[in-house]
Amino acid sequence: MKRRVVVTGLGAVTPLGNTAEETWAGIRQGRSGLGLITHFDTSHSRVKVAAEVKNFDPSAFIDKKEARKMARFTQYAVVAAGQALQDAGLLAEGALEPHNTAVFLGNGIGGFEVFEDSCGKYIKSEGARVPPLTIPMLIPNEAAGNICMRFGIKGASHTVSTACASGTDALGDALDLIRSGRVDVCVAGGTEAAITGFGVAAFDVLQTLSVSFADTPEKASRPFDKKREGFVMGEGAAILILEEYEHAKKRGAKIYAEFLGYGASSDAYHITSPSPDGAGGAAALTAALADAGVKPEDVQYYNAHGTSTPINDPTETKMVKLAFGEHAYKMKISSTKSMTGHCLGAAGAIEALICIKAIQDGFYPPTINLDEPDIESGCDLDYVPNTGAAGDICVAASGSLGFGGHNGVVVFGKVRD
Repeated sequence: MKRRVVVTGLGAVTPLGNTAEETWAGIRQGRSGLGLITHFDTSHSRVKVAAEVKNFDPSAFIDKKEARKMARFTQYAVVAAGQALQDAGLLAEGALEPHNTAVFLGNGIGGFEVFEDSCGKYIKSEGARVPPLTIPMLIPNEAAGNICMRFGIKGASHTVSTACASGTDALGDALDLIRSGRVDVCVAGGTEAAITGFGVAAFDVLQTLSVSFADTPEKASRPFDKKREGFVMGEGAAILILEEYEHAKKRGAKIYAEFLGYGASSDAYHITSPSPDGAGGAAALTAALADAGVKPEDVQYYNAHGTSTPINDPTETKMVKLAFGEHAYKMKISSTKSMTGHCLGAAGAIEALICIKAIQDGFYPPTINLDEPDIESGCDLDYVPNTGAAGDICVAASGSLGFGGHNGVVVFGKVRD
């Protein structure tokens, strides 16, 4: 029998707020976290809009001296992890078991602003100067490493990098680690901070980004809508404290939801585009439901990858129809990237957190900016347009599709005693 895994702590730094509760409040309000880019001068960029983290202050968990040694993606992860550990009651003296706790973190790109700044100094100095902490701040595993150092965690510390599926896959790997009996607690999630001039230009040259909404930035991310044209880059982090069920009960922890299952697959099709028939993503979704021990008709809510690109949204709709059959027309589906933008390696973790809050509160998050569904492309499901809805949610799933054909799906539910 599989060991059961539950969620006992939540932490987040997102374009909608700098805690899990602030983020969820923004989701319930249907509020856009998008705006004009402030992280760099956009005068030479076609792209003017992003979903930036706002008013971020890491001082609750990182002192100023240490913060200077961390890239933004690491700071976001450490703060979100601190919030989650605190929420789970694991920051009290003696509560954390260092060797019985692991860290599994997803990240797609690493310290992009460090890379950009260091390369600029190297070129300007004609190779004479590279900032000494370039590599320790740049490499993707530093976020997980800094979480361990900051909170004294001595179990396994892994970084998963599967592009936009990174956060989801990190959660799935953490689930398997706890089920295996190797640890009882895992700090798991994803982080990303790639809104830089070079980062935006590199995605823009692929013609994947929205470029036409500088006058109305809040409308730029519009999944499943006829006027969608590309995704909006977001940033942030979300961390879940995953815990073996009996371990959580023994210490009297509050439990948000049960982590029921995980599934993954590869499209083996293209380096950036999903397989157009949706079969790869459907395989991951079907595997996740089987791992969770639930039938398609048991799922009330699916948080879609829903990037707002011309290719992704109809392909993902096909994927959902393949996996759920006729039930696809009876369930509710939404893309919260309409509010958070696409947070790349952090997206799956943020959306998993949103699923958990949706179960807890009995609330279906909306897809905002969905004014005219793209029916001609097959986007004809219930995407909860513009306004969220109350409803009992017993089981929710979240899917992530990454460059390279990576597909990951996680399933959460109310705790079944």
